[in-house]
Amino acid sequence: MQAHRRHVRYFVLMTICVGLFVMAWGVVRFYSVGAAIGMCVVAMIIPPVAAILTNAPDRDDDWWDDPRWDDPDWDKPGHDRDSPDHERKQ
Repeated sequence: MQAHRRHVRYFVLMTICVGLFVMAWGVVRFYSVGAAIGMCVVAMIIPPVAAILTNAPDRDDDWWDDPRWDDPDWDKPGHDRDSPDHERKQ
């Protein structure tokens, strides 16, 4: 669910960015070149903001609280790094 939200956020922001470029040079430039340039400046700022917002952790994202970080056998050969010890089935 978290990945879906991130993809939707990014898609919406990038759609707004492309829409601003298209509207600025397809329609607005005939009425006001200054406004078209202003719209492009705003559209230019959106991609870095979109990257920052979509890579920010969600409130319910708990990747930093993964018990594998405290696993003393992390570097031992044959240790399964993808499943913490408490998740192993006996």
